[in-house]
Amino acid sequence: MKQIVIAGIIGAVMGFIMSFLMNYLMVPVPETVVDHAFAHGTTGAISGFMGGFMGVYSFLSNQKKKQNLKLDQE
Repeated sequence: MKQIVIAGIIGAVMGFIMSFLMNYLMVPVPETVVDHAFAHGTTGAISGFMGGFMGVYSFLSNQKKKQNLKLDQE
C-alpha cells in the first residue's frame, strides 16, 4: 500500500508540473470564460493522463525489480 501511495504522489507531482508548464507556456491568455475553461480542462486531462500513466509505470517497474531480486535470491 505504501508503494502505491508513493507512486501516486510521484504521478501527481509530474501531472502538476506538466499542467503548470502547459498553462504557463502554451496556452495564451484567453479572451472569454469558455476559452479559459476549455484550456484548463484540456491541460488538466493531459496532465492527469500523464501523471496517472507515470504513477502506474513507476509502481509496475518497482514491482518488477522486486520480483527479479526475489528470483535472483532463490
